[in-house]
Amino acid sequence: MTSNTDSQAMVAGRGETPFPRQAASALHKRWLATALSGLGVFAAAVALFAAIQWATPGIVGNDGYYHIKMAYLMRQEGLTPAFEALPNTILNAEAYYDHHWLFHLFLVPFAAVDPIVDGGAALTQGAKLATVILPALAVVAVWWLLRGRAMPFPALCALGLFAVSEAFLYRMSMARAQSGAVIFLALGLHFLLAGRHRWLAPLGFLFVWFYNAFPLLLVVAGVYVVAVLLLERRIPWAAVAYPAAGIALGLIINPYFPENIIFIAGHLLPKVGESVVPVGNEWSPYETWTLVENSGMALAAVLLGALALGWREERIDLPSLVGLGLVGVFGLMVFKSRRFVEYFPPFALIFLVLASAPLVRQWRQSLSLRPLPYRAAVAGVVAVAGLALVFLSVRDARSLVADSKPADLYAGAMLFLRSEAPAGTTVFQTDWDDFTRQFFYFDDARYINGLDPTFMQMYDEGLYEAWVDITRGRVDSPGTAIREQFGADYVFTDLNHEGFIEEAAGDPALREIYRDEYAVVYAVERP
Repeated sequence: MTSNTDSQAMVAGRGETPFPRQAASALHKRWLATALSGLGVFAAAVALFAAIQWATPGIVGNDGYYHIKMAYLMRQEGLTPAFEALPNTILNAEAYYDHHWLFHLFLVPFAAVDPIVDGGAALTQGAKLATVILPALAVVAVWWLLRGRAMPFPALCALGLFAVSEAFLYRMSMARAQSGAVIFLALGLHFLLAGRHRWLAPLGFLFVWFYNAFPLLLVVAGVYVVAVLLLERRIPWAAVAYPAAGIALGLIINPYFPENIIFIAGHLLPKVGESVVPVGNEWSPYETWTLVENSGMALAAVLLGALALGWREERIDLPSLVGLGLVGVFGLMVFKSRRFVEYFPPFALIFLVLASAPLVRQWRQSLSLRPLPYRAAVAGVVAVAGLALVFLSVRDARSLVADSKPADLYAGAMLFLRSEAPAGTTVFQTDWDDFTRQFFYFDDARYINGLDPTFMQMYDEGLYEAWVDITRGRVDSPGTAIREQFGADYVFTDLNHEGFIEEAAGDPALREIYRDEYAVVYAVERP
C-alpha cells in the first residue's frame, strides 16, 4: 500500500505542487458560490423593484424626466452637451455644471429615442428600467458589506431592505442618483471596516462625478474615526485622508471645473440655513407620526439593535459602534429633512445586523442541537414573518408610486409647442418644477425657472420676485411684463394657477393657442 507521504513524494518527483488542483477547485467553488449568491440577491431585488416601479406607467417623481433627457443628449451630442435651457439661473450656459454626470452616463444605454418620435414612451421605459437596476445594485452593495463582515445570512439581511420602509423604497424608485449614493456609502463603510482605506480615494473621486451628496462619504469616515478613537485610543488618519484626497481630485479633475466649485457653494450652502425660497417638499421634515408610519420597521431596527447591544456579553465591537454612530447621524438628518430617508433605513438595518450578529450565531448554534422538525418550524415562522413584512412594505411603496402624476401629463402641450415654436424660443412657465417634463419634450427651448428655484433667486433676485408675482396672479395684464422683462415668446401654465389664468384671460398681449385637461399655452403678442 502506498502511503500519503509516498504519494506526495511521487508528485514532487514529477515537479508538481501537492494537491494544486484540489486547492484551485475549492477556491473556484467558493468564488462560484459567492457569485451565485450575489446574482440571487440582484435578481430578487430587480424583481421587487420592478413590481414597485411598474405600479405607474410614468417615471416616478419629476426629476427623472430631466435626467433621462440629459442622458439622451449625451448620447447624441457627446459627453458634455451644451445646456442652454435655463439662462436666468446659476445654471446658465456659461456656468452650467452637470453634478450628476456619472449618473447620466449610466443612463445613456437606456436613452435612445427622442420623445418627438413616440411621445416619450421609449425614453420613459428606459428610465424605469435603469431605475430598477441601480437600486438593485444598492441592495447588492449592502449584501457585499454584510458578507465582508461575515454576518449570518447576509443575502437575506440585505433583502430585508424591502421590509424597513416604504418611503425608502419609493425614493429608491425615483430616476434619481440617491440609490447610487447608497452604493457609494455601503462600499465606503465596507472599505473602512476592512481596513482597505486606499480604496476610499477612487471611491471619493467617482462619487463626486456621480452626485453632489459626496460629502456624506466624509461623514461615514468621520464616524468611523470617532469610533476607533473611542475603542482603540488612536486616530486612523488614513480613513479620512484618502476619501478627502479622492474628493478633492474629483472636484479639480473635472470637465466642469471651476464651475462645479461655484455651483456647489451656491447650491448647498443655502440649504444649510433657513431659505426664504420654497425649494420643494422633500427639504421639509416629516411629522413624527408620518415617519413612524412610513419607516416604522427602520425605527424598530434601531431599537432592536440597541437592545441587542445590551444583551451581548462582550464589549461593543468597532463595526457595531460605527453602525450606531451612523444611525444617529442619518437619524438626525431625516428628522431635519425627509429627503434623507434614503439613507436612514438602510443604515438602521445594517446597524441591527452588526449589533445582533453574536446573538444570532449563538441562536444558530443552540438551534442546531434541536430536532429537525423543531428547526423546520422555526425557519418557517421566520420566513413567513419576513415575507409578510416585505409584502407590506412593497405593497405600500406600490401605492405611493401609483399616485404619481400621469406619464403624459404635459406631452400634448409640449409636443404642440415644439411643433409651433422654433429652437431657442423662450417659454415663461408659472411653476418651476414643471421644467423637467417641459425639457423632456422640448430641450431646445429656453425656460425661466427650473430644477430648483434658488438657482434663479441667486442669479437675479429682482427678476425672481417679478416672476413670483406674475405666476401668483398679482400682476394685472401680465403679458407686457412677460414680454419686456423676460423676453418670452410663449407662456405655459398648468391649470392650478387659477389667479394667473384669470389675469391672462383678459390680457390682449396673451393669446391662448392650446388647452387640454392639464395645461394651457399662450402666445405672447408683439406690439
